[in-house]
Amino acid sequence: MALPSPSALFTAILEPRPLVILSTLAVALLLPVLLHLILYRSSSSVSLPSFLLTGPSGAGKTSLMLRLERGQNVATYTSQAPQFIETSLPVGAKAASDQYRSSNDPSFQTHKRFLVVDTPGHGKLRHHAIDQIVDPQNLRGIIFVVDAADLSLDSKGLRDAAEYLHEILLSLQRRLTRSKTSKAPKHLPMLIAANKVDLFTALPVSLVKSRLEQEITQVRSSRAKGLFDSGVGMNEFSSDTDKDWLGETEDGGFEFSQMEEANVEIQIESGSVIGTEKPDISGYWDWLGKNL
Repeated sequence: MALPSPSALFTAILEPRPLVILSTLAVALLLPVLLHLILYRSSSSVSLPSFLLTGPSGAGKTSLMLRLERGQNVATYTSQAPQFIETSLPVGAKAASDQYRSSNDPSFQTHKRFLVVDTPGHGKLRHHAIDQIVDPQNLRGIIFVVDAADLSLDSKGLRDAAEYLHEILLSLQRRLTRSKTSKAPKHLPMLIAANKVDLFTALPVSLVKSRLEQEITQVRSSRAKGLFDSGVGMNEFSSDTDKDWLGETEDGGFEFSQMEEANVEIQIESGSVIGTEKPDISGYWDWLGKNL
């Protein structure tokens, strides 16, 4: 049997027969839908908003991550490497970006999903958190967890929390002080999650704030003195302190409000991830929803 010539085949394809018309309509209608689904799924997996979870060891970071994911207490262990989990706001909670979105919108649930990146709190492993700040992947905020029952004056817990928080805040401030452009850094909110407030020795939010600010002031002064005592020249010392002095350079103590110049808004909320009676992290959920 002889094969049809190219011209005959082309003519047959262009003939207005029902099968040809239906095939053309099917391709025209289905192809955009398929492309949309493929591109949407691939982009949504990459662009899911994330929150960095950090803080000193033993503060309850991993317990908080698992409660955000599973809604219950789970046995934890000391983290040795960053962990990533995907979760979503609880039923009834609404993300700030969804305030004008209809509940019948099929993408409503998608916009409530987010990633949590849990980083180790051990001193030698804290560079993982710094790396996430220096090279963020759709980072929406930072949660710094502290043990509200271990912040007594001159305690190791207070010093450790203040030193780590100073390091995190300084990294955020450097986005401004070491920027090569005049453009302001991206707004990045931070939650200081005062955990374990159900314990008898836990401090209220107001005292958590003042204790951390006072201790960070001491950490800041100690590091500046250490740089000066190391024999750095005065000109070099002045240049370094301008970039590595946390907060305002005028005399006085450090305050969290000074980070607003670097576009960092700090909020403190109390909570109890495990709880002696009943866990309560409603304040943390509210903050997450506000920043989604």
